Amino acid sequence: MTAVAQQRVFEKASTRPIDISIPDAELADLHRRINDTRLPDRETVADSSQGVQLGTIQKLARHWADHDWRKFEDKLNTLPNYLTEIDDLDIHFLHVRSKHDNALPVILTHGWPGSIIEMLKVIDPLTNPTAHGGSPHDAFHVVIPSMPGHGFSGKPTTTGWDPTHIARAWITLMKRLGYTKFVAQGGDWGAVVVDQMGVLAPPELLGIHSNMPGVIPLEILQAAQIGTPPTGLSADELQAFEQMVVTLKHIAYGLMMGSRPQTLTGLADSPIGLAAFMIDHDIVSYELIARVFDGQPEGLTRDDILDNITLYWLTNTALSSARLYWEFKLNYFDPKGVQIPTAVSAFPTELYQTPKSWAAKAYPNLVYYNRVAEGGHFAAWEQPELFTQELRAGFRPMRG
Repeated sequence: MTAVAQQRVFEKASTRPIDISIPDAELADLHRRINDTRLPDRETVADSSQGVQLGTIQKLARHWADHDWRKFEDKLNTLPNYLTEIDDLDIHFLHVRSKHDNALPVILTHGWPGSIIEMLKVIDPLTNPTAHGGSPHDAFHVVIPSMPGHGFSGKPTTTGWDPTHIARAWITLMKRLGYTKFVAQGGDWGAVVVDQMGVLAPPELLGIHSNMPGVIPLEILQAAQIGTPPTGLSADELQAFEQMVVTLKHIAYGLMMGSRPQTLTGLADSPIGLAAFMIDHDIVSYELIARVFDGQPEGLTRDDILDNITLYWLTNTALSSARLYWEFKLNYFDPKGVQIPTAVSAFPTELYQTPKSWAAKAYPNLVYYNRVAEGGHFAAWEQPELFTQELRAGFRPMRG
């Protein structure tokens, strides 16, 4: 048997296709809980400074009561879903291969409170570029795993599944799928994971792309906690500093999950409580979501948002996903020491729009940098066309 044939036999034996099918009883229970929700009093201010506003959560609940999970489930089942066991844990992933022979394998990693849903809009543009304004030379084979404790992946029952462990698992996954050369992309937690993949630098990994890169110098982070900028910052650096000040004031959710995730038991019992916690990730994303439920057209739709929250509810992963914050002992935003080729896309309403000067210092092998015109923290979800263009351009220098 040839080496290629042996690899195909191994891949077939070690991965198993699955269909997603949620029992009717669980959907009925969800809708009952939504309808029976006891809501809080209205906030005492006219803005969102006290958190998710009562009016927004009332609109979300009204639409969620009529949400059609089966429509999303059917869509998800049109894609190739698989499970594979890595380090005694089931990992769920999508694996969509391009018809183009020169396609570059890429693994896309979501964050919190995201999921594989973040990436669904970019699958066809990446795998089938000629149908979306690209050339065959832009094609990718796409792998999208659910992180441990998220979605349809297994829930760790022991400690140790931090971003470095996940990075190792993703390398194992890509090699198990037969890819001898591949690239990796991530935002939010996915950005931390791909940074760790870059630090590990296996020979198969050609490079990484990040839309939330770890670039902020320690002295900038320390100053942002106080709110006073250091002298000598460029205009781009000052903008990123000011964004970081706002971000650090809006991370109570992260502090809670990072210190006492198991205390968040109520998120496993109340779907509306879970929804409020999830949509308050950052102020820009929250304001976008509030506009969506007000009926304004945005990059996200009501169904986009409700599909994602429903996925967390039905898989009961509110707490298992939160434990990743507890596992992480490093800093989210500072450089990690990546030396391999790196591409950075700086979206304007990300937690901070990365200045090129910081990116170049954090990634000495920076092969691509671009300040994108639109988009925020959930870039692939909000702006799939721009995100696709960024991946094509960012990974082009790594194709060889």
